Amino acid sequence: MNPLAIKIGGSTFGSTDTTVEDLVTLQKKGVPLVVIHGGANAVSGWLARLGVPTNFVRGLRITDLETLRVVTAVLAGLVNKELVSAIWRLGGKAVGLSGADGGLILAKNKTPELGYTGEELKVNVAVVEILLKAGYIPVIAPVSLGLLEGSDIDTNLLNVNGDTAAGEIAAALKAEKLIFLTDVMGLYDSSKNLIRKLSPQDAKELVVSGVASGGMVAKIEACLLALAKIPITRIIDGRIPHALLDEVEGKGDGTTIGW
Repeated sequence: MNPLAIKIGGSTFGSTDTTVEDLVTLQKKGVPLVVIHGGANAVSGWLARLGVPTNFVRGLRITDLETLRVVTAVLAGLVNKELVSAIWRLGGKAVGLSGADGGLILAKNKTPELGYTGEELKVNVAVVEILLKAGYIPVIAPVSLGLLEGSDIDTNLLNVNGDTAAGEIAAALKAEKLIFLTDVMGLYDSSKNLIRKLSPQDAKELVVSGVASGGMVAKIEACLLALAKIPITRIIDGRIPHALLDEVEGKGDGTTIGW
């Protein structure tokens, strides 16, 4: 069985969250899993605590060098290790990685106004496949190695969008399915009705028309990236108890984008 690729957004975690419990249950049933996580809220909290100003362009965080250091520390450090330790605490097996480890994600620094932000990702999943074969859940933070030009560069790291990273990793692994755990039921039409099934073309039109906006645009684009190599992507509400388990068992609600 090819692995399930699961993108966990930081906004889905809370005191009643069952995602880690579901991950461990699925692993014990023999389902191979790869987790890609975000953590923008945690990053914003630490930036505020440290007095580092946060600025955005078109909803994307401008990542100067100081911000990049905090992003790396929080995502590849604190958030990643808390998730890994939670899996182990419940009896699962996981290894934490960032996109910089094993050359997993290589990105280009394409948009100067966004600072140290990576785009046009290239993914090498060799280390992920080794961990899967050994029975671990790879837990991946969206920090990448960078293709940077110039002699005055102070780092070879880049901040990358977690949704984009999830789409590229799912495609590279030829995952069984890519599942986004979010803080909404799924995608909605212009009348605010839940859309349960979309073709890739229909999904593109949601973005072009502006019906899909904000963070959902990145999720749709990531689904479209993944669908070049995998059959189905899902956007579901990760706040619902055992949403992931229900999804794998075919009982979940949400939005399907697929062929």
